[in-house]
Amino acid sequence: MKKTIGLTYDLKDDYLKKGYDRELVAEFDSIITIDALDEALQNYGYNTIRIGNIFSLVKFLNEGKRVDLVFNICEGLYGTARESQVPALLEAYNIDCVFSSQLVLATALNKAIAKTIVRAAGVPTADFAVVNNMKQIEDVAIKYPLFVKPLYGGTGIGISSRSLVKNKSSLTTEVERQLRVYKQPILVEKYLEGREFTVGIVGHGSGARAIATMEINIDKSSDNGIYSYKSKSDYLDCAKYSLVDGIIKQDCEDVALDAWRSLDCRDGGRVDLKMDKHNQVYFLEVNPLAGLNPIDSDLPIMCKLKGTSYQQLINAIMDSANFRIASKNII
Repeated sequence: MKKTIGLTYDLKDDYLKKGYDRELVAEFDSIITIDALDEALQNYGYNTIRIGNIFSLVKFLNEGKRVDLVFNICEGLYGTARESQVPALLEAYNIDCVFSSQLVLATALNKAIAKTIVRAAGVPTADFAVVNNMKQIEDVAIKYPLFVKPLYGGTGIGISSRSLVKNKSSLTTEVERQLRVYKQPILVEKYLEGREFTVGIVGHGSGARAIATMEINIDKSSDNGIYSYKSKSDYLDCAKYSLVDGIIKQDCEDVALDAWRSLDCRDGGRVDLKMDKHNQVYFLEVNPLAGLNPIDSDLPIMCKLKGTSYQQLINAIMDSANFRIASKNII
């Protein structure tokens, strides 16, 4: 008998119609993503039900409806644990879901906590500080240049050429702006001047494996070469993606897998990395709910460059989830 999988997601168009700012809902999904996921899951032998966002999920559960498993890509809109809300709700109903647990999602969303855990595990991590108010700028004791971004942001939200600061004056100006606009703590970290990479990972624990390592090059004409919200939006015009091999690939994958395992991420996602000027690879952040748009999300892009189809990617994610859930149920 076929299993039934529920799809939970935040559809970008639904929020735009309600008047939400486009940057605020940048992490949300297009109907292209939902259609592609639905098709891939059905092709792999599942029945599917499109549930939608957390409010639709609450209604679905309150009506007594159930599914065997939920493929959850909800990002959430409010709160410091917005990505954890759907997995936590599902756990209360004893319904398993694909991707990381609510604890992992909340940890990863707070970049400072994620960095603290990863650093404690021995993974190279640049120095950083968290600024909650303007007075705390005085406590930042990291050598310039620095990089400034919202603590809970994603999809380049809040990142622009202004994020790279080279003195206290520009730091003060940019932190003030981000605190005012994004209304959340600000992460200030040592700026790494070297090459930028992202590693795609599937699996969990000792079974986790890197499926591709991709270098990201941004044209200097777009936000001074920074992988920003603008650059990500205009990636066809300003971004060049290429797979890496050899020792660089190995170094990136070692750091990425160590970070992935130290945070207990599962099933699928990405780890973002950057080199310093001495070519040492450092952990930047982890994305345990990586974008799955088949056309313009980094994970499917690197899979395509590797010769891995979108269907194969979704199959691998589902294989990880099914193995993990089956292992959990073995007494």
